[in-house]
Amino acid sequence: MPEFIEVAPRVWVAHYDWMHVNITLVGGSDGLVMIDTHGSEQQARVVADDVRRLGAGPLTALVNTHDHWDHWFGNDVMLTTYGDLPVHATDFALERMVATGGVHSEHLAEHPRAEEIHATTLRPATHGFSSAVALDLGDRSVELIHPGRGHTAGDLVVRVPDADVIVGGDLVEESDKPFIGDDSFPLEWPLTLDLVLGLMTDATVVVPGHGRLIDMDYVQEQRTELGIIAETIRDLAGRGVPLSRALEEGEWPWDPALLTSAVRLGYEHLPRSQKRLPLV
Repeated sequence: MPEFIEVAPRVWVAHYDWMHVNITLVGGSDGLVMIDTHGSEQQARVVADDVRRLGAGPLTALVNTHDHWDHWFGNDVMLTTYGDLPVHATDFALERMVATGGVHSEHLAEHPRAEEIHATTLRPATHGFSSAVALDLGDRSVELIHPGRGHTAGDLVVRVPDADVIVGGDLVEESDKPFIGDDSFPLEWPLTLDLVLGLMTDATVVVPGHGRLIDMDYVQEQRTELGIIAETIRDLAGRGVPLSRALEEGEWPWDPALLTSAVRLGYEHLPRSQKRLPLV
């Protein structure tokens, strides 16, 4: 049975087998902030029960690290259970959530647990910010920071300065390689992680969106891999290698099957001055 484990003073993390999702609680004298809420009503009820069992205080706010469904579809359960709480996200993520109009994305119809997901009432974030905001928990503050575009255009990280904890969302992953989807920015992601790394120390506890806890060295390793991917895309496009041959001609740090979107998006995002006509 999942349970919240204290990984730093008054910072608890619960790891859920479904998609290896991590849910984080940060406690202060005024209550708890929950970071991400899982991907369905059914799973969010499990999370809510785990919070109740922990008994560390009432929820006072929610944070969604980005607008992908597995990180905010539990919002309605938490708001129904714990009251009308503020739900924080970046401006971009909030706009994307609101734009759903409460309608589930068509691509989720193919998910193995589609029925469970589609039974979920959607409640978007309510409080957006552009670059950074601090949440007051009474005797401590929690910083929400938008470090730049990467996994999506609207990722945030959560920093708990007095506990030396960073909740990285899906900008960093442990259970698999970071997911580069059709809404990602592979050329900018390494620079975004540079900013995140600048918030860390050698002792920082890092909570990824999915998987086990990691540290600064692990984040640096993923930044290096993402940097190689970005530079390889630039090199291939600069040499005039056509998109259709880029995956087979590049030397990639990951399985090329994971990089179809990365290469396509990288070619699209490069300025015209960095592209050459395809070689014949």
